[in-house]
Amino acid sequence: MIVGMASKDNTDKGIQESDLSGLRDLQAMAKLLKPLHRIGTERDKANNRDLHMDQYCLLVLMWLYNPIIDSFRGLQQCSGLKNVQKRLGVGRASLGSLSESVTIFDPTPLARLAEELSDKLPDRTPENFACVDKKITAVDGSVFRLLAQIAELAWLPKGDGKSSCGYRLHAQFEVFKGTPSRIDVTGANPKGEADERRVLERTVEAGRCYLIDRGYAKYVLWNAIAAADSQYVCRLGDAIPYEVVRENALTDTDRSASIVSDQIVQFGTANSRTTPPDHSTRLVIVKVKPHDSRRSKNGVSGASSDGYLRIVTNNLDVPAEIIAALYELRWTIELYFRIIKQLLGCRHLLSTKANGVTIQIYMAIIACIMILAMTGKLPTKRTYEMICFYLLGLAELDELEAHIQQLPPK
Repeated sequence: MIVGMASKDNTDKGIQESDLSGLRDLQAMAKLLKPLHRIGTERDKANNRDLHMDQYCLLVLMWLYNPIIDSFRGLQQCSGLKNVQKRLGVGRASLGSLSESVTIFDPTPLARLAEELSDKLPDRTPENFACVDKKITAVDGSVFRLLAQIAELAWLPKGDGKSSCGYRLHAQFEVFKGTPSRIDVTGANPKGEADERRVLERTVEAGRCYLIDRGYAKYVLWNAIAAADSQYVCRLGDAIPYEVVRENALTDTDRSASIVSDQIVQFGTANSRTTPPDHSTRLVIVKVKPHDSRRSKNGVSGASSDGYLRIVTNNLDVPAEIIAALYELRWTIELYFRIIKQLLGCRHLLSTKANGVTIQIYMAIIACIMILAMTGKLPTKRTYEMICFYLLGLAELDELEAHIQQLPPK
């Protein structure tokens, strides 16, 4: 079975070794990935496996950084080039071995490697957020569509009798490091165990401040976060009932941030079927521009808003303006998804298997970390292009360094 094959196939024109002249710079990654070499070889008693996990990861990384390769077939073709084999230490891989290998490659060690690399990045938390004594972590999910149509996936209706397939990526993103702390992959249909609230509930960690949108407004989830000695900053819908327990005084700084109230509240009613929060909750309301989705162009913009942003949290101590600023940071994870999808070639996925999807995403994260380590900033399209030009041999190292020096300060 051929997986992840794009409609445009590089075999039509053929990839030449000259197209990949910058491969020598990926040799440093080969050493970093070497500990993954034995993963998935437990059943290989004959010792004849010709594609190992570190080699597969290097091929994926080469694809991420090289716009010449735009399909799974192209990746397989590259593995047969002598220079690729020499510089990356890989052999020619068949489409069958590329497909079969990901079923036995465990991505967990790769996740640990990405975590170790991200730990080396400095924490750039601004001074005004120092009062939050938790790791500020934005949470969200995004669907990545697959190129292949034959897979054990959840099908998503698209209208007009059509459907598509994909995986949902659940990410926990450390805002001021610029890297995710955790990735979970489920089927794209957000139901049952793939529900984003269920995923976060079973993966909550201690010592974090989770920034979450209205889709995560669930009392059981809030209780799980509080029980783990973590915090949440969550947007509410416009019509969730609550009772005011106490009004907190607003400062001039709060008012200048468009905050209209800061209250200790109690959610749930006597007739409620859901268990209310088992801890104190605080509601900060911010005046924003009203929005009616029914009047938006093509009806594709966000949900309606009555002009008030309601933010609930179990952090009772920091100023209200900090709570509002924390929620605003949640949008950084949307930017990160955009970087992964549009800049690093992950708009589509190479594999139809969960392990293959997870490996690809973690290699994209490692690619982001490499750019962060080099530039001190999340990759922009221009910077990503310059790195590609360098790896292709079209730009010299001093030209890449000059581009990085010209980037505006963060």
